[in-house]
Amino acid sequence: VFQVGEIIGRFEKKGFYLKAYFTLDVPNLGLKLITVDQSFAEKHYADLSAKPFFNGLVEYIISGPVVAMIWEGKNVVTTGRKIIGATNPAESAPGTIRGDFAIDIGRNVIHGSDSVESARKEIALWFPESPVNWQSSVHPWIYE
Repeated sequence: VFQVGEIIGRFEKKGFYLKAYFTLDVPNLGLKLITVDQSFAEKHYADLSAKPFFNGLVEYIISGPVVAMIWEGKNVVTTGRKIIGATNPAESAPGTIRGDFAIDIGRNVIHGSDSVESARKEIALWFPESPVNWQSSVHPWIYE
């Protein structure tokens, strides 16, 4: 069993915050628990469709619910990837999410966008509701 709260806490401790979005004019945090179907998973991993491990990725992500999140903050993609750890958990340092919660590369407990461009595409796919600009009240205490 994975500690979703602990994973969220690692990003929050760094000073990142969940982005907000609206659904039917109701504000929500950039976090949702969803079940992914095969066509959606194939679309998410489309850039890897020619790789031999593609089918395994798709099967894994559709095997149970997914907690999708949008994190915001200075250098969130680069720093977030450091918090997450190397793609191969065997190469991930202890203290990283993959270093602490994963053993096999095909069973990573977390995905993180590898660039701002990828993040924009993935946010549009996972959160078609359109994120809005929102700033946490602690923002001035974290950022200059």
